[in-house]
Amino acid sequence: MLAEVFRLAPASRKQIAEATGISTATVTRAVDSLIEEGLLLEGSEIVSENRGRRAVLLDVVAGRSYVLGIDLGASNTRIIVADLLANPILALDEPTPSDLNAPELAEWLATEVRSAAGSNWPLVGAVCLGLPGAVNRTNRSISNAHHLTQVEDSRFLQRFQAAVQKVVMIDNDANLALLGEQRFGAARTSPTAAILTLGTGLGAGIAIEGKVLQGERGLVGEFGQLPVGPLGTKLEHMLTGPGILRRAAEAGVELHSPAELFAENDKGGIETLRAHFDHALLIALTAITVSCEPNIIVLGGGIAKSLTSSLHRYESALEHNLRMSPRLLPAALGDFSGALGAVVASLHAVYSDLGMQQESLADLPVSQTLTPEAIRRVQGGRSAPRPFQPEPIIR
Repeated sequence: MLAEVFRLAPASRKQIAEATGISTATVTRAVDSLIEEGLLLEGSEIVSENRGRRAVLLDVVAGRSYVLGIDLGASNTRIIVADLLANPILALDEPTPSDLNAPELAEWLATEVRSAAGSNWPLVGAVCLGLPGAVNRTNRSISNAHHLTQVEDSRFLQRFQAAVQKVVMIDNDANLALLGEQRFGAARTSPTAAILTLGTGLGAGIAIEGKVLQGERGLVGEFGQLPVGPLGTKLEHMLTGPGILRRAAEAGVELHSPAELFAENDKGGIETLRAHFDHALLIALTAITVSCEPNIIVLGGGIAKSLTSSLHRYESALEHNLRMSPRLLPAALGDFSGALGAVVASLHAVYSDLGMQQESLADLPVSQTLTPEAIRRVQGGRSAPRPFQPEPIIR
């Protein structure tokens, strides 16, 4: 019943009874208990269609609990604080101080997270952290985090969890980005979908029938590890920002940023570099398509922003090679896809603690406020990370 209340709120007892098939008397007893617990409150009255009788609307006490969604990237860290109904309270976008060692990075992140929650910190019920690597579900170890190797050090997670003193859920950042796009973004109409993120690193997530696949060792979707280039060059090295700049330097082509590869210019050798990139991207898209036949593949990350005008061309190539192509769409949630997905995962944990069944969570939260526009309204990020002074490590 509680899941239905979260879907309908504000709603009357009668509306809840009709939606759940539970008797009004039983709903009333359950609602009274939830009001006593401080989870629901009675609001305004409405006139029902039944002889003008008035019904009291019930609503969720959204500020009863808060969650944090974190996307820790090699270049930037995004943090979102949201209430029980997924209304965003604060969003931060900070450069990641990647020069810190593992314990120092953990302490920096903990400081940022606690500061973001502010006075609401005691009410934080769940924290979910997205990481740029493969997450082992058995022992919570991290691997393949080539661009932020500190998170592979076991001290990173240990120090972070000790500093925040909360249970911290972890997952691959691409998995969480897909969860965010499926709940609120470009893939919300497609239970079977995938995401490919192209930036400092390469990540991919796959969802079949609404469930994001993880795998015991977290290697599902690690298409960047495919040895597809000359002498076994990994796919990641051909599609990421650092890889593009490195290959340009090897070819004697001057690029100041990866975005220049996709701009119209007459630099010598640029066409060959772009052709190599397109070929590598088509390999990645083909691998994703044949692995799960998604209806939609979302492209996210900084490099993907330069590909919007070329998506139809990649679709045509897939159609030619496979006789079918998923729709290729840019990430609707922008840079905050991963952090928003982490918010969803955190809320699901809180909802489970409240007694909701796992099978009832697929379409929750139903908030219409988790949008890029709403994130911009509450964004309070700073242009540079706070100076971090690590405390001496006692051995």
